[in-house]
Amino acid sequence: MSDAELAAHLAEAAGRILLEVRQSGVFSPKALGKAGDQTANQFLVHALREARPDDGLLSEEMKCDGGRLTKSRVWIVDPVDGTREYGEARQDWAVHVGLAINGVASVGAVALPGAGLVLRSDQPQDVPPSANPLRMLVSRTRPATEAVKVAERLGATLVPMGSAGAKAMAVVRGEADIYLHSGGQYEWDSAAPVAVALAHGLHCSRIDGSPLIYNQEDTYLADLLICPKSLAEQILLLIREITAAA
Repeated sequence: MSDAELAAHLAEAAGRILLEVRQSGVFSPKALGKAGDQTANQFLVHALREARPDDGLLSEEMKCDGGRLTKSRVWIVDPVDGTREYGEARQDWAVHVGLAINGVASVGAVALPGAGLVLRSDQPQDVPPSANPLRMLVSRTRPATEAVKVAERLGATLVPMGSAGAKAMAVVRGEADIYLHSGGQYEWDSAAPVAVALAHGLHCSRIDGSPLIYNQEDTYLADLLICPKSLAEQILLLIREITAAA
């Protein structure tokens, strides 16, 4: 399999495993999240080490020994993105399997098991036109201040949603127009979604406009903007104005 085929295959298979764990009916919501994370992580880590033994690997659920830092190719996975949503039997959670090459999110697949979908970097489709008014995705529980203020300036409608992957794929699928996050994330939260979004022709960057760089020693990657390229300049300018006025 190609890298993209492998990413999609593993994301889809991990999603099936997670649904089976949830359907077992033996876990409380909190215990379900932990069981799902650990089970999917074991599958993804062992599968990637078998399929791509020479590549580096970074997973949210695996202690990093630093070996990946010497590699130009590093798989970055999040076995369950949106553990709370998964535990609550919602649909807005995801499985991320991404590959960063020389720090760039180059290949990726995001499974949305609750919806029976896998979006992939090797099968881009046209992103539907933006809506009027624009729709901006925010966290269900803690909307980012910058996102709320930008939405006010744009006259955009706020759309609460769960996991980062679900939000990013909502933009790819045309269910929303802007995903602006500034509340803190890690590389595994965005690597695979960014690879998919870039392949679909969307703008992806930090909220100061700088590039998203992966496989860093410090995996904290605090903020993110995914939107159509036609909106990026206006949004980045608004962020700068809001930041300067703070």
